Amino acid sequence: MSDASSRTVLVTGAAGFIGSHLCEALVARGDCVVGIDNFDPYYNPAIKRRNIAQLLDSGGFRLVEGDILDPQALGTAFSDGPVRGVIHLAARAGVRPSIRQPIDYARTNVEGTVALLEAARSHGVERFVFGSSSSVYGAANHVPFGEDQRIDQPISPYAATKVAGEALCHTWHHLYGIPMVLLRFFTVYGPRQRPDLAISKFVRLLEAGEPIPQYGDGSSSRDYTYVADIVRGVIAAHDSDLQYEIINLGNSSPIRLDEMIAAVGEVVGVEPVVEVLDMQPGDVPRTYANVEKAKRLLGWEPQWTLADGLRQFVAWHRSPA
Repeated sequence: MSDASSRTVLVTGAAGFIGSHLCEALVARGDCVVGIDNFDPYYNPAIKRRNIAQLLDSGGFRLVEGDILDPQALGTAFSDGPVRGVIHLAARAGVRPSIRQPIDYARTNVEGTVALLEAARSHGVERFVFGSSSSVYGAANHVPFGEDQRIDQPISPYAATKVAGEALCHTWHHLYGIPMVLLRFFTVYGPRQRPDLAISKFVRLLEAGEPIPQYGDGSSSRDYTYVADIVRGVIAAHDSDLQYEIINLGNSSPIRLDEMIAAVGEVVGVEPVVEVLDMQPGDVPRTYANVEKAKRLLGWEPQWTLADGLRQFVAWHRSPA
């Protein structure tokens, strides 16, 4: 990649949690980044605008405010010259809301992915990275989760849309030869994490002196992965010469829910008061990433421990806006 135009990267969901960190990392290394985001009100859009405030002042970033389902917005995103790579992070997120709004999730996550794949095809994109999710594994009993496991039994509409997104990416690769890397993210956390996600919510509740809701007996576990590790993996996938691969990005070190609550309490400096509630529909009992493929194909492995990542998150949470 010798000049700026050959390094133009389009990032969807650019103002979100992972997207904003990724855009900063790409700009910092000299890429020209076009970000598209519709500032969906699923959570306060002002949070997303803060996420990209510094990016907007940089010379290497251009924001297209619009929806990936809008042909005009997509046309504008691709209008600055050759976009060599697309990193598709835009999605309606969240397992529990998807049960209440399955049609909205299907429209954004499935139809939106088709629209972006078609735009990538018509503009001759040389690399497409798709942000998938560990939720595609459903309630799998075999751990750690490997990329060759079956994913035909998702247990939430959100998970089902990610399975569909992966299938669509394979179809466009098969038909048109677009190089594809599909990355399955495992419970990403860190500064700018969405306010509805567990760690963000638990920190706010602890600092307010309120009880922590614990769904189930505390034995469910998640493979918490720090956002900087995810960003490194995404960039490695984008820069690779892989033709078609599905790759887990996770910490490969699952933590029980009750242990995570205790760890957050320790970093915040407040003893958690736990309110035990019933398990929620669509929640999986565990996630646990096998990351041998990421190590082998991307030279990637997680670097952040949960304790270090929690300290970074709490420091960011307490910093002035």
